[in-house]
Amino acid sequence: MGKGDDWEAMLAVALEEAKAGLAEGGIPIGAALFDAKGKCLGRGHNRRVQDDDPSMHAETAAFKNAGRQKTYRDKIMVTTLAPCWYCSGLIKQFQIGTVVVGEARTFQGGVEWLRQQEVRIVEMDSTECAELLGKFIAENPKLWHEDIGEL
Repeated sequence: MGKGDDWEAMLAVALEEAKAGLAEGGIPIGAALFDAKGKCLGRGHNRRVQDDDPSMHAETAAFKNAGRQKTYRDKIMVTTLAPCWYCSGLIKQFQIGTVVVGEARTFQGGVEWLRQQEVRIVEMDSTECAELLGKFIAENPKLWHEDIGEL
């Protein structure tokens, strides 16, 4: 893995999840966990609103849906938005080797810290990801600030 086309295809899976979350009335952030060959192991979206569960971020949903893995060092977490500190901790705890970030314009999260932890970060700077979340934030500022812990 590693070619731009591969990252785009992986990000498309996370974007599908983000759109599914929005359609359910939730926050449009999606993620997927892939193996080193590009096989999707698990995917999910932010379900904090739908499940009334503050821990169900997109990355944690994808991680949970991937099931138990022997190692995560060769895994690739793809997310439509830079991971928050909570999800960055999950990435560090399980030593996920690569994180593909759809966009970090809206929210930087723990991207720089993950780099310092020697996690490979691939920033896609996706206009589609930024516009999807930007529109949601404009329409739901209180819910967004609750999601990122700034209410």
